[in-house]
Amino acid sequence: MSFPLLTATAALPAVGAVATAAVPAARRTAAKWLALLVSLATLALAITILVRFDPGGSRYQLTESHAWIKDFGVRYELGVDGIAVALIALTALLIPFIILAGWHDADPLETGSRRWRPTQGFFGLILAVEAMVVISFEATDVFLFYIFFEAMLIPMYFLIGGFGDRAHAQGEEAASKQRSYAAVKFLLYNLVGGLIMLAAVIGLYVVAGNFSLAEIAQARANGSLHMATSTERWLFLGFFFAFAVKAPLWPLHTWLPNAMQESTAPVAVLITAVVDKVGTFAMLRFCLQLFPEASKWATPVILVLALISIVYGALLAVGQRDIKRLVAYASISHFGFIVMGIFAMTSQGQSGATLYMVNHGISTAALMLVAGFLISRRGSRLIADYGGVQKVAPVLAGTFLIGSLATLSLPGLAPFVSEFLVLVGTFTRHPAIGIIATFGIVLAALYTLVLYQRTMTGPVKPEVSAMPDLRARELVVVAPLIVLLIFLGVYPKPVTDIVNPAVKQTMSDVHKTDPKPSVEAAK
Repeated sequence: MSFPLLTATAALPAVGAVATAAVPAARRTAAKWLALLVSLATLALAITILVRFDPGGSRYQLTESHAWIKDFGVRYELGVDGIAVALIALTALLIPFIILAGWHDADPLETGSRRWRPTQGFFGLILAVEAMVVISFEATDVFLFYIFFEAMLIPMYFLIGGFGDRAHAQGEEAASKQRSYAAVKFLLYNLVGGLIMLAAVIGLYVVAGNFSLAEIAQARANGSLHMATSTERWLFLGFFFAFAVKAPLWPLHTWLPNAMQESTAPVAVLITAVVDKVGTFAMLRFCLQLFPEASKWATPVILVLALISIVYGALLAVGQRDIKRLVAYASISHFGFIVMGIFAMTSQGQSGATLYMVNHGISTAALMLVAGFLISRRGSRLIADYGGVQKVAPVLAGTFLIGSLATLSLPGLAPFVSEFLVLVGTFTRHPAIGIIATFGIVLAALYTLVLYQRTMTGPVKPEVSAMPDLRARELVVVAPLIVLLIFLGVYPKPVTDIVNPAVKQTMSDVHKTDPKPSVEAAK
């Protein structure tokens, strides 16, 4: 096709970010509407990609390729497979809801000698993150991917450090220090991972002579590219380390609870439902495709790390007193399931992991955004400061319940299907890992139901007795996410039809086939 659809989908929010940031401070409402309109236009382009993509066609579609840095073999190469299409659609879908949910989060507010950053900067940064995430999903040149994989840290740093949560019991000065700490920790962890990956990217160029996924795959297929076993393993570790930090995977996860706790609820959703998906997506696209033998070599250790993430994250979620930290540790547990599905090396596991990325994004967005509406009303993140909310705000409590039930993967809601596929895919090849991982489900039921019980049921606390229910804008944010959770819970076929051919190709990359059933089907 002549129209560069993939470039346009990434460029539109980038241009929108600059335009939004340039709106005069006195017209902050115009900046909000501009950002919302740009995000909706980007969603329209993402839907166009979804419609034009042929699941039964070639691996990478809607491709674009242009010379960039010829001397180093760097090209501006874009292309999407089914996995990338699903995640681009998720990103484009969530950004308008994130903008609507944060409509008043960056309004100017005098607090002592401090003043919040301009509203237009907040929404401009959100659009900038969207642009960088989208092009990361589209890039089929390793160097191009690396640039935006790292560049997205800059707007995220300012969103965490400059536009943090106002619900802080220790005052604005203490809150500012906590936000700065969380932002710096986020940046340092991810920068270290990125620097290690940069060394691996350079090493890949030395070995392969270019950065194109297609050319490297072709060179492997015709035998003109051969990596020494030790070289492939070191390169794999360099890539995987960066992706494990971004995901995040235990023990590289500790930046996430701080970042989510100190961010506004919409920015917390941006972190865990959008940005972190780049890490798990890259494991499928780059680790398994570029380093198939090293991926199989590292599988036992990675499965153990994923299992620790599942159980450890769930256990820490049980003991949290802060609502946002609880959701953060729950996400660490869920990312453990995603990584486990990827490296189970079965089609069910990888299909489930990809579906889990989509479903986790929707369920976490629903739960965290409703939690943000709750926190903004009470002015506290502490679970103990709530009680009896369902009696004064039943719609808020009801949507919070559905988000909570989705987090524990209740049958009939979207995450159940993906978690079931991951567990089935893992059990067929690694039964012990699959059995132990099911304890994460039990713990998820514990922390989510206890959270709901302590905040929504029981006697009405005086501080919440006058709490208003969800307003029209908030219902517009939450209702579509609830509908999607239910729809994909009973009919996930639209997503699985898109991702399954890409999963089959990934299985071919690592020369793996599904284990044969131990019991023959009855004839």
